Parts: sequence; C-alpha cells; structure tokens
Amino acid sequence: MNSYRDPAIRITLLPRDTNSQGTIFGGIILSYIDIAGAVEAHRRTGIERFVTVAMREVIFHKPVFVGDLVSFYAKTERIGSTSITVRVVVEAERHAGTAERVKVTEA
Repeated sequence: MNSYRDPAIRITLLPRDTNSQGTIFGGIILSYIDIAGAVEAHRRTGIERFVTVAMREVIFHKPVFVGDLVSFYAKTERIGSTSITVRVVVEAERHAGTAERVKVTEA
C-alpha cells in the first residue's frame, strides 16, 4: 500500500486504548507516531535522544479498531545541522480475517 519498506513499529491495539466510541483513541496513535519518528531518527543518525518540536497536520482518514494490527512506517525526509524531518505513515490491517489494509493517517 505504501512505498516504505519495514515498519518502525508494529502493534496490536487493545481495549484499554479505546475512546468513548469504541475505536482507538487518537492520542494513542499520535504517541506511537512520535515514537516511530524517534526510532527512524535514531536509525539514521545513531543519536539516542530526540525532542519532537512539531507534528504537521494529522488527519485521521479511517478509524482503528481493537485487534487491528497497526504499522507505523517512517522515512527520513531531511537531515539538517540540528534537526531531522521524518514522515510517518500509519496503516491498519483489519483483524476480521480479511487481511484488508487501510491507511489511517500520516504525519
């Protein structure tokens, strides 16, 4: 579905991660996006500590459901002298046995 190779993170989300609508809380997804960006930055630079300064527009296109296998694909877009820009694409593989994969969001 995307041109990224291996996910920085892959996780199955649980009932504890849901919102009042029964889908996965967006803040959980945002926190994993942040972690995936740090994983990619570390892989590219070898530096262990990073601070997230900003996440550009994040629009959730599809919900994530309990049991979905969620992959966070990260790719370095730019490395500066004191910063690094990483794009993260989030996909969910539905748990219903259909192997359907949907793009959830990107940042």
